[in-house]
Amino acid sequence: MKKLFLATLLGSTIAMCTAAMAADDLKTLEAAAKAEGAVNSVGMPDDWANWKGTWADLAKNYGLKHIDTDMSSAQEIAKFAAEKDNASADIGDVGAAFGPIAVKQGVTQPYKPSTWDQVPTWAKDKDGHWALAYTGTIAFIVNKKLLHGSEAPTKWADLKTGKYKVSIGDVSTAAQAANGVLAAALANGGDEKNLKPALDLFADIAKQGRLSMANPTIATMEKGEIEVGVVWDFNGLSYKAKMANPDDYTVLIPSDGSVISGYTTIINKYAKNPNAAKLTREYIFSDAGQINLAKGNARPIRAEHLTLPADVQAKLLPNEQYKKVTPIKDADAWEKTSKALPQKWNEEVIVEMK
Repeated sequence: MKKLFLATLLGSTIAMCTAAMAADDLKTLEAAAKAEGAVNSVGMPDDWANWKGTWADLAKNYGLKHIDTDMSSAQEIAKFAAEKDNASADIGDVGAAFGPIAVKQGVTQPYKPSTWDQVPTWAKDKDGHWALAYTGTIAFIVNKKLLHGSEAPTKWADLKTGKYKVSIGDVSTAAQAANGVLAAALANGGDEKNLKPALDLFADIAKQGRLSMANPTIATMEKGEIEVGVVWDFNGLSYKAKMANPDDYTVLIPSDGSVISGYTTIINKYAKNPNAAKLTREYIFSDAGQINLAKGNARPIRAEHLTLPADVQAKLLPNEQYKKVTPIKDADAWEKTSKALPQKWNEEVIVEMK
């Protein structure tokens, strides 16, 4: 009994010491970040995923000044590599596929936030070079007013027999559209190497004259050009919120399966303000930072560990809709397949359009 008591006491003491060390490390990081006084980002504009709220909090809490330059994931990595020691950016936000690319190019530095253990293994680099802060899952956005009595689809299988037009966008240029094809493949027995089930599905829709070439955006929705759109969940929710009549629209994750991906911060290896960049990542993964992302319709990576305010939770889809979503398991295979997709799409799907 005494040994058990001592072991328990020792375990508690170690846990307390570890927590104290972590607290001390955070205080040191905060002090160093405050001394730097600024954090400059790329690809993290105010109106995307409510970054505005995060920058405001970092300014208020730590006195960090901030400037963002919006650019694509590939441009961000190229900028880090080109500027090197003359870096003008400290941190960026890139699509999941670009995290490993940035590491391979040697332009990142690691930092694991204190909530690291609550980030799923599939969503982070083991050394801390990247970790998804929020996810995107392929969803449907449905304009119920345009369905003319047809039932709104709730799964990919419904798209085969519907009477409505389906819009997925340009698979040759849009990551959203390419991931839409992958999601349909995963739901129908395919994978990162095998998109045939999805190509067959969309070819069938094209044969019926129901494949729309309109890109699902706010503009095309407002014009009434989109009946059923294939979009990232956060885009669908943002579009719906901005519509004149939001209740006309439904956003949902197809119940027979979808793909989940997301966005990761990358900290510039050559950052002029490395501590401010690390503190920024720390804040993004904190409860407050994750709630900020949710306010921008982005599903936080720690969603299942958070109690979101009711008004913020109402902006997101329920957790149960994500039960059948699948992360990309073979990134290398998907990179090759997605590069070959535009030609296959033209040869197997577009050719069937009436």
